[in-house]
Amino acid sequence: MAAGGRRVTIATIAEAAGVSVPTVSRVLNGRTDVSPETRDRIEHLLREHDYRPRNSRQPLRAGLIDLVFQDLDSPWAVELIRGVEEVTHAAGVGTVVSAIHRRTASTRQWLQNLRARQSDGVILVISDGAGPISTELHRLNVPMVIIDPAGGVAADVPTIGATNWSGGRSATEHLISLGHTRIGLVEGPKNLLCSRARLDGYRAALEEAGLRVDRRLVEPGAFNHESGFLAGEHLLDLDEPPTAIFASSDQMALGLYEAARLRGIRIPDELSVIGFDDLPEARWSSPPLTTVRQPLADMGGLAARTVLRLSRGEPIETPRVELATELVIRESTALLADAGGKAAH
Repeated sequence: MAAGGRRVTIATIAEAAGVSVPTVSRVLNGRTDVSPETRDRIEHLLREHDYRPRNSRQPLRAGLIDLVFQDLDSPWAVELIRGVEEVTHAAGVGTVVSAIHRRTASTRQWLQNLRARQSDGVILVISDGAGPISTELHRLNVPMVIIDPAGGVAADVPTIGATNWSGGRSATEHLISLGHTRIGLVEGPKNLLCSRARLDGYRAALEEAGLRVDRRLVEPGAFNHESGFLAGEHLLDLDEPPTAIFASSDQMALGLYEAARLRGIRIPDELSVIGFDDLPEARWSSPPLTTVRQPLADMGGLAARTVLRLSRGEPIETPRVELATELVIRESTALLADAGGKAAH
């Protein structure tokens, strides 16, 4: 409440922050078109004045957000955690990070702990078991957001993802532009929407270029180094191996590097490789990896802002958000030898 018992309004916050009312509204609705400095200033004032919208259900219950992963064995997870923590720290809210490891007992234990600490909301980053967890969270009236859902989710559950189809397409188009026509693909797990979207983008780029989709050049993967290595072994040992490979994650691309190294195949002189994610290790690999940047930290930050708004009973603009991917060209892709023989940088 403001001095004198007056109710704090958006206009009150806007005046204190030196911004317009629509700017405060954009922060409350999780819009991304506000500078980080302005967002931090407004969020600080919202907390300082204990602002609650008229339709707020209740104050924050515990000052905690749960962030739940299947596993925590990937730098991909670290980037999401970083994005979530930046937002929750600025909001004065703690983050509880858990991994349930596809175990029923772990899921039951986590739900039991969640009920005990009465978290304000949950961000799910899991491919298996989201349905039962969602059902229980609904029963407990705990708001949730799902990052990279494995499949269809209830219409009222917000999801955050990336433009995986266009990312897969741009990766493949880049290789085609360098003269490659035998382009391999290492898929991600088939049960994930993001994997299927990247595969569809790969197919679309080939078909638009008048190239046949050769199933012999498509290998399964699991978004880890080992599966990329195994897929690379199969693809590079073909009688007619591909001259370029799109791996659906950076970790699989770096597994491919090792398969190529063991065969004396030079990247990019004899094999072009492109990944997906733009994890920190991609820049420092040898050669630096061409990849599709997925805005993982931004996805985590948006998920955190969304779940915090839901916990305050505030509306969100849309339940389905996809953030843009971007092709990052480094040194692991080059012109096909008979198309000019020089690296594309």
